[in-house]
Amino acid sequence: MTKTILGLLLATAWLGAAEKAQTFTGIITDTMCGAKHTMGISPDEKCVRECVKMDPKKWKYALVVGSDVYELSDQATPEKFAAKKVKVIGSLNEKTKILSVEKIEAVR
Repeated sequence: MTKTILGLLLATAWLGAAEKAQTFTGIITDTMCGAKHTMGISPDEKCVRECVKMDPKKWKYALVVGSDVYELSDQATPEKFAAKKVKVIGSLNEKTKILSVEKIEAVR
């Protein structure tokens, strides 16, 4: 029983550390286009919105940070920031590349 309790405590500590909130700065995009909007829809903000609206079960709002694209857990707030530079506060699941959003704000 002591091993079980110790195991649970270690697992809880590990999960807590894995989900610590961080700040990510990047551009709001969609999972279809990523960093390159080549669908022929201009401007980029319109492309982002149209791609997500095309099939919201398949294509999601995302954040491009360098060469990485992270799907955002919040699919409502990013619409107003489409193709804009933002700061996202949240925790990243490295395995799924999903960013659990706590807050999104514009960067000037």
